[in-house]
Amino acid sequence: MKLRALPLYVKILLGMALGILLGALSIRGGFADAIDRWVRPFGEIFMRLLKFIAVPLVMISLVKGVGSLSDVALLSRIGLRTIGIYVCTTVLAVVVGLGLVEAIGPGRMVGAESAAAMQASYRATVAERAVQAEAIEDTPPLQFLVDLFPDNLVGAMGNNGGMLQVIVIAVLIGVAVLLVGKEKTAPFMRLVDSLDAVVLKLIDIVMRYAPIGVLALMAGMMADTAGNFELLGALGMYVLTVAAGLLAMIFLVYPLLLRFFSKVPVGKFLRTMSPVQLLAFTTSSSAATLPLNMETVERRLGVSQRVTSFVLPMGMTINMDGTSLYQAVAAVFIAQVLGIELTALQLLTIVATTTLSSIGTPGVPGGAIVILMMVLSSVGLPPEGLALILGLDRPLDMLRTVVNVTGDATVASIVDAQTTLSE
Repeated sequence: MKLRALPLYVKILLGMALGILLGALSIRGGFADAIDRWVRPFGEIFMRLLKFIAVPLVMISLVKGVGSLSDVALLSRIGLRTIGIYVCTTVLAVVVGLGLVEAIGPGRMVGAESAAAMQASYRATVAERAVQAEAIEDTPPLQFLVDLFPDNLVGAMGNNGGMLQVIVIAVLIGVAVLLVGKEKTAPFMRLVDSLDAVVLKLIDIVMRYAPIGVLALMAGMMADTAGNFELLGALGMYVLTVAAGLLAMIFLVYPLLLRFFSKVPVGKFLRTMSPVQLLAFTTSSSAATLPLNMETVERRLGVSQRVTSFVLPMGMTINMDGTSLYQAVAAVFIAQVLGIELTALQLLTIVATTTLSSIGTPGVPGGAIVILMMVLSSVGLPPEGLALILGLDRPLDMLRTVVNVTGDATVASIVDAQTTLSE
């Protein structure tokens, strides 16, 4: 098979493996300095491209996601209830992920010597984070709330570390679009749609370069850690941690929600949803799974058509439980590998950032990675740490999509039951 015909995730995995091999050989062959001079710059280019696309992606996707919810005006009761439940399930997913990664500690498998070597590579970023942590201790308790609201739009959009401000701006614009009305905002939303298409194409272009960027970043990391293969064991435990969290959502969290808040029996739900979950796993696309999901939820689970037609398409846009859980685990894992202890406020920032940004996570390859880089920046972690996990993203993405579509069907069942009770 020609290299060009290989799927992107296979190319990224190959890039990761070649980077590890090249880094190890550089240590054995005594040319680690050459990796820094001639290979690492290609990884830095990849990171710059991701940073460049992060702000416009979040800004435009969120405005489009919130502004397109015009049906909320007509179905305000169902709409507000749906959004509220989606936010709650996303927070639950993030908390489950954080709990598992803190309890298991996959990144702590990397020894202190390797962590110190990696910290040295990102000394400037780590030092900056330490200064920020000290500054946090001296700030008033509600300063974090004040900092959510920027005093300069351009300044907020020019700072990857202030992504929560960008999210707040985008949500406010989206709400304003809803209040002004569909007729008057139609030209503006057409512009947003066009910009969204351009940004998604930019992501596609950047991700085509990902195998080279990952190769260069991994080669640099392996050279920095003197070829220490503790990283490989930590990566294996990281994959198991993410998988455990995602399976917990499917077989524990969602069944509990169905048991207490819906009329659908848990056993019937799990049996009925299996074809939808299989399609989601094989396609890694919530959009491709939507028609089958709608048919299954309405005809086989007995959810009303008005709820199904509203809740499931909205869920495809704003409900990303699996993605949010993955991003939370990945952020803490990278911090653990680098030997950085996150404060309680930083963990809360991860919860807030992943929950809010889930509305703006596009269902395209690379979209979640760009959002993850935003999450890392929001808590002062070096985004170069993405190279550790990017090669493993595809198989986890398949399972994340299963969680996303299962969560959509769960919320539809709950909204249907609650709507019936209130009428």
